[in-house]
Amino acid sequence: MTSHSPRVPVRTATPADIDAVVSTLTSAFFHDPLWGPAFPDVGRRAEQAAAMWRLYATSALRYPWLLVTPQVEAAAVWIPPGGSELTPEEEGGLVDLLTRTTDEATAGAILAIYDQLYSVAPKEPCFYLTLLGTHADHRGKGLGMGLLAESLARIDELGAPAYLESSNPANLGRYRSLGFTPRDELTTASGHVVTTMWRPAR
Repeated sequence: MTSHSPRVPVRTATPADIDAVVSTLTSAFFHDPLWGPAFPDVGRRAEQAAAMWRLYATSALRYPWLLVTPQVEAAAVWIPPGGSELTPEEEGGLVDLLTRTTDEATAGAILAIYDQLYSVAPKEPCFYLTLLGTHADHRGKGLGMGLLAESLARIDELGAPAYLESSNPANLGRYRSLGFTPRDELTTASGHVVTTMWRPAR
């Protein structure tokens, strides 16, 4: 815990929270430098992105590591060591989901981003923060970083390392303040740079 990360109450999400989690993630990533332009139809971006976030958030309920603030103002989607973001069945249906909700070109570009992210993912077991977002209505209160700090306190109790991908360079300093250090950089087809970050076990 650092002075930049106030204590924030955290709980494990339940199926009843999924609509709120999807709403928070859709709001949080609407203008994200990577995931915003990934859905170029701004008029339909929220609807299209929400379908993808719902898939990943719902799948994450398999593990007790979808962590949220009390009213789901912020959400953190963690995959524990040995886990996977999607089941094999969900993975197999991802192309169809994206194509149905967007179009073939948009779906292909999104899948290419995922392929790049997978290509640099660590081989060693770790907790993987796939998504961290605060609803736009609740930004500026320290909820997202507080949620991350509380998540890391739980992970530290287990003596495990943590990994994330920062799609927004504005967040790099915040992640550094909680012990993450840059690991790799990758440039997507759009020219956007994503920084992967690692935090050793404590």
